Amino acid sequence: AKIDLVTDSGQSALTFFEVAALILPSIIPIVVPFALVVAVAQTLSVMNSDSELAVVNAAGASRWTIVRPIMLLALAAAVFSFAVDNGIDPYARQKNRALVASSRADLLSLIIQEGTFRKIDDGLFLQIGERLPDNRLGGIFVADSREEGVNLVYYAKTGSIVERGGEKVLMMNDGVIHRKTLTGDLSVIRFTSYAFDMSAFMAAASAVTLLPKDQTTQYLLNPGANDKYYQQNPYEYRAEVNQRFSEWTYSMVFALIALAVAGDARSHREARVNPLITAITISLFVRWLGFFAASKADEVPQYAYMVYGVPIVASAVAIWFIVSNRTLELPVTWADWMTNFATRIADSWNAFKLRLSRRGASGQGVG
Repeated sequence: AKIDLVTDSGQSALTFFEVAALILPSIIPIVVPFALVVAVAQTLSVMNSDSELAVVNAAGASRWTIVRPIMLLALAAAVFSFAVDNGIDPYARQKNRALVASSRADLLSLIIQEGTFRKIDDGLFLQIGERLPDNRLGGIFVADSREEGVNLVYYAKTGSIVERGGEKVLMMNDGVIHRKTLTGDLSVIRFTSYAFDMSAFMAAASAVTLLPKDQTTQYLLNPGANDKYYQQNPYEYRAEVNQRFSEWTYSMVFALIALAVAGDARSHREARVNPLITAITISLFVRWLGFFAASKADEVPQYAYMVYGVPIVASAVAIWFIVSNRTLELPVTWADWMTNFATRIADSWNAFKLRLSRRGASGQGVG
């Protein structure tokens, strides 16, 4: 049964922060390039509006005076992303998998939510009415339809999880068993205590399954010969390697895009759309292409060329704009649409505020 580690298992706040910390390495390589493009585009826009870029050009400084520090920052961000993607993230994912498996192995984590049916196995459901002191459980309900042609329903007033011979057992007290067959025969058995063996489900739940995203880069390059998942899905391993070896480059790609959009000295009146919005829009489109290629490469190996081709082509286009002293802008139709859309939103917001102010004024007048 798939469970939500924190909300369903009732884990401590420390476990919540541990899970959050283990998820962070997966997000960093995606967030860092966008943080960089926003920072670079915004900085260049402010420098442009304050005429600082014009002063730099008037002083005879080369355009590389602006480009060099930005690209050094982008290179540092790219190296950081590469280290996280290929060094830290796989181990964090494996730790997270082990944490989830450990939580699943604890039966209490599966039934901690009161009044909710939990699917333990195909045809086996369990519900706990309430949690009592001393780790006791109240209002236990078990529905078992795993045996063909027979439906078993267990109900017990109280119970607890005990360990017998190294195996987990749900010990139910003061209850009844309803046994119903396909022919309609119904038998009711009352019991003082009844042991329901759960060890088989605990063992299955505690098994750790590692996907290609969870494996280290070294393992992806040389998978184990007995890896059944690799034998069934070899393309997923290759696609993950290609993703890791290309994802780190987006920091430099986005920095080049920001430079091509906002790196020249010009009046903002010449731009149809704010350079920051333009840089973010183009970066989002480029990153979407990268994600699209990576997702398709799992099934079609030829998309691996696109995984590398997207950042290479995007960089080449941005470099051409920078070297030729041109400004990278959105197509006129896109720019006009975005401008009109932003204007409509601003007008609607202003009209909404005006209506609120009028209602407030009329309310005060009545009072």
